[in-house]
Amino acid sequence: HLATSLPLPSERDHLRPRIDLIVFMIDIKSKYSLKNVEASLAHVDASFFLGKVCFLVSGVGRMNYCSVEMNAIWKLGEVYGSPVLFCELELEGMRVATAQRLLRMLQICAGHVPGVSALSFGSLMRNSADD
Repeated sequence: HLATSLPLPSERDHLRPRIDLIVFMIDIKSKYSLKNVEASLAHVDASFFLGKVCFLVSGVGRMNYCSVEMNAIWKLGEVYGSPVLFCELELEGMRVATAQRLLRMLQICAGHVPGVSALSFGSLMRNSADD
């Protein structure tokens, strides 16, 4: 399910499936994109930041057109304890690799990978980003 911002409309709450992973997409070429994500974060329950949120930054192949400061993106990941993934969605290989990575994250967050919890996976992602 996709949403352009949060909160989600409440009129269909009873039909909405369980939310296992929230991926906030930031277009590196759009300051509005970052502002929208920052405003939406206030509507996410704190428990989701225990391994069920990540930030996906697109447009990294064109850093010369960058409108968003990388420090602001890294700070989001730090403040919310959530991994930051970078991709270039216009390249098919990167798009496929990113989709596979997000699918694996979703499987873990939904509890479909025995022995790995969303919390431990989120911690592992943050530790690998520090290396």
